[in-house]
Amino acid sequence: MTTAQTQELDVQPTPLALLLLGREADPRSERGVECPGDLPSASDPDLVARARAAKEKLGDKVFVLGHHYQRDEVIQFADVTGDSFKLARDAAARPEAEYIVFCGVHFMAESADILTSDDQKVVLPDLAAGCSMADMATAEQVAECWDVLTEAGIAEQVVPVSYMNSSADIKAFTGKHGGTICTSSNAERALNWAYEQGEKVLFLPDQHLGRNTAVRDLGMSLEDCVVYNPHRPNGGLTAEELRAAKMILWRGHCSVHGRFSLDSVNDVRERIPGVNVLVHPECKHEVVAAADYVGSTEYIIKALEAAPAGSKWAIGTELNLVRRLANRFAAEDKEIVFLDKTVCFCSTMNRIDLPHLVWTLESLAEGTLVNRIEVDKETEAFAKLALERMLALP
Repeated sequence: MTTAQTQELDVQPTPLALLLLGREADPRSERGVECPGDLPSASDPDLVARARAAKEKLGDKVFVLGHHYQRDEVIQFADVTGDSFKLARDAAARPEAEYIVFCGVHFMAESADILTSDDQKVVLPDLAAGCSMADMATAEQVAECWDVLTEAGIAEQVVPVSYMNSSADIKAFTGKHGGTICTSSNAERALNWAYEQGEKVLFLPDQHLGRNTAVRDLGMSLEDCVVYNPHRPNGGLTAEELRAAKMILWRGHCSVHGRFSLDSVNDVRERIPGVNVLVHPECKHEVVAAADYVGSTEYIIKALEAAPAGSKWAIGTELNLVRRLANRFAAEDKEIVFLDKTVCFCSTMNRIDLPHLVWTLESLAEGTLVNRIEVDKETEAFAKLALERMLALP
């Protein structure tokens, strides 16, 4: 991307692309790139057998979690599958497991470490498996935002609500400032709770989930929402705009769900008459407004399970899951397609591949702890406070 294009998009150049290439490291980022040891070759025909053997050797000492967006080659070894919060809770419910191998991304492994016991060790097979959305809000940026809200005289009225897809630092900030965490399933309940505590909400880090929940579920107007851009002085907002807003949305988004457009919806309706459009609430507002159904990953799966035979569905979420669902329900004559014509996997989620999983399991089986994700105690305490508020939501 050229400098001119970067300026046009109103973002600042970051080293994230170099991080993904493994060419630099940034201690302020939630991602890392170090992977000690030699990875087995992706062409090794014995990878599946090696993974099975290592997992069998570890027995009950290991518990493998697989997020819905993982590759099929990895998901086959998961003891449980689900979304990020479900998997973190599943890990906490298995205290006998010494090792929790989280096949997902960095913030998910952090959440698992926060919710599991001190005796359990959470492992991420590839430390470079991060989340672009989570990286869009750093602790320093959010602290600066709070200073802006304080200078505008409204900080005492603001309740932070942070999406589960955020770093442990952001979850801790939320807990420290009286806020709660939410998932895409309970965002409406979280916002209703927040407005009982204060007059305004700072929603982190996904602007689309925050906007869609406020407008679609709570009946607010788009004018009630403003977007705080951490790359602009004072977030690009005046004190008057902040005082008038009910929802202060962080300028973050999911790189996968943000790709879906209104054109995608219109095109699939033309190509497949009678199709049902089902999208994730991380999609843009105009996409959500044009869809027939909107819901979390778990909602999408349950909707397709309950769908009648012969029905047609265009799904707006990560391609690994859509493809898996299409294969699963093909025998029931349910036509399931990806909403966009352009193939788009979650690039960081896909960093967890079979070679990394084999290397992880074999290392653990040999008694070598690798790629442990460990949240410091102070951060853990405040992050857990925010998570416990979510668990207590009515």
